[in-house]
Amino acid sequence: MPPRSRRAPGAPGGPPDFSFESALIARGVWPVAGVDEAGRGPLAGPVAAAAVILDPENLPEGLDDSKKLKPARREELSLEILARALAVGVSLAPAAEIDQFNIRGATFNAMRRALRALSLPPARALIDGNALPADLPCPAEAIVRGDSRSISIAAASIVAKVTRDRLMLNLDREYPRYGFARHAGYPVASHRAALEIHGASPFHRVSFAPVRAALTRS
Repeated sequence: MPPRSRRAPGAPGGPPDFSFESALIARGVWPVAGVDEAGRGPLAGPVAAAAVILDPENLPEGLDDSKKLKPARREELSLEILARALAVGVSLAPAAEIDQFNIRGATFNAMRRALRALSLPPARALIDGNALPADLPCPAEAIVRGDSRSISIAAASIVAKVTRDRLMLNLDREYPRYGFARHAGYPVASHRAALEIHGASPFHRVSFAPVRAALTRS
């Protein structure tokens, strides 16, 4: 049986816990997948989505919103999640897909694919945010600030973030002039300056205003 939480499902405050999942399990709904994304705001690179089904009998300790964790700790936890989880699915929506469907549409596409990539079909998905993608492979619930409230969503946020950061490190080796290793494609001043000097790479999101403006001036 999963561990019992003293915090009622949805109650704010404290680190994320297993209360949402425990409430579903008590109703006979299982497996439960947490879903989150990383990389909506950058000017370059993909948006990454992950879906994670944790093992109620083998929950990793220290899971939290990936943004609250230092990079080294995220890496450690990502490896632990992959070792302990019952199933993990990951999907990337590249810049071209973001330009075609906009960032919201591409994110939802990646979330759908991540859920479908799970080796264990989920009975319910807990998705970070206030909206749900259409055509999901299972019923789902949107949870605002879910990565700070559900450890399944927190686990997905860590896997998505680590996956994307690793990819951006690889892109930095191919396109060192942009500094992807330092900022992962986010619109910091040095990235904007590199865009002004060098124009866009094939991995930039040309539908984003700063990239489009740089292309117009180049």
